[in-house]
Amino acid sequence: MKKLLIILHDLSAGGAEKMMTRLAGALVDAGNDVTLLMLTGGGFHAANLDPRVKKVELQSQRTARAVPALARFLRANRFDAQLAALTHVNVVAIIAASLSGTLARLHVSERNTFSHDKHVNQGFMVRQAYRVAPLLYRLIPNPVICVSRGVAQDLVDTTLARLKDVTIADNPVLDDDFRDKPPGRPSHRWLLQKSSPVIVAVGRLAPQKGFDTLINAFARLPDANVRLVIFGEGALRAQLLEQARTLGVADRFDVPGYTRDPMAEVAAADCFVLSSRFEGSPNALVEALSTGTPVVSTRCPHGPQDILIGGLVAPLVAVDDPSALAQAIALQLSTPRDLQRQSRIDAAARFMNASAVETYLAALLRRPSP
Repeated sequence: MKKLLIILHDLSAGGAEKMMTRLAGALVDAGNDVTLLMLTGGGFHAANLDPRVKKVELQSQRTARAVPALARFLRANRFDAQLAALTHVNVVAIIAASLSGTLARLHVSERNTFSHDKHVNQGFMVRQAYRVAPLLYRLIPNPVICVSRGVAQDLVDTTLARLKDVTIADNPVLDDDFRDKPPGRPSHRWLLQKSSPVIVAVGRLAPQKGFDTLINAFARLPDANVRLVIFGEGALRAQLLEQARTLGVADRFDVPGYTRDPMAEVAAADCFVLSSRFEGSPNALVEALSTGTPVVSTRCPHGPQDILIGGLVAPLVAVDDPSALAQAIALQLSTPRDLQRQSRIDAAARFMNASAVETYLAALLRRPSP
């Protein structure tokens, strides 16, 4: 049994937080003693944390101010491996691990396309973290764990990082028995009592997710009975609702907020769409594939091309092309639902907990890759 630590800022409703919550539980299933430490504390996914995972909250007012407390914790609690996630947390963890003498056991991870993601958060301290992180990644003893080949290559192509400074580990998106589990009951009224086709998308209401392009594509569909539901929250809520009103589709469009079981909503839908401008490794796409529901995705950097095997599993369209997106959605809605269903499920299976956790253990404990 290995003693492992995961370091996050909190467990808010983001993809990285969700995956680290799942990874913690999967590492316990693999026979390890796991602690999840939050520099601040709380968040949407706290309720989903496996009770066998030890939880520590430093309650720092800001992530950057957590360095002294984290250094004391690392010095007092020796772990076989320490894993930090998200760029600004990585920088804090590197400094704290250096001060505590545990840098040799620290691993950091990048969850998104660095060259794009660095422009998203304009907070002063976060921007500074993105400036200094590539230099630190070149100096630390362990390679940066990236969620996809594209994320790793982007880090090498656009920063000081070298190929030897990066490695890859898959996200633990699905339970090992996902094939045997029936889908949950959807919560949305359009999916509970379906009277017309429903398209579903899931994600933060932020520019990265390209939901404005999706709404434009939705308005171009030839079938005026189709409905669109985007599950998520974010700063663009009012803007997206206004866009739907302007395009005359507001009565067929809904943004109900987050859902506790997005896979239940997707499983009941007629098509899932990933309209992102960039990703790291889109977990929502993998979850959608696992339900067997038809999907359409942009060919965004990075992840979809790898997950969908270059378009063999499901259609890939150019980023920010509502016409092409509308055509692909219309094709999926007019194609028998079960066509290529098994191919979609098989493509998702790579991201089962047991498979993914082995790629993490290989990186964290310097085991041979599975």
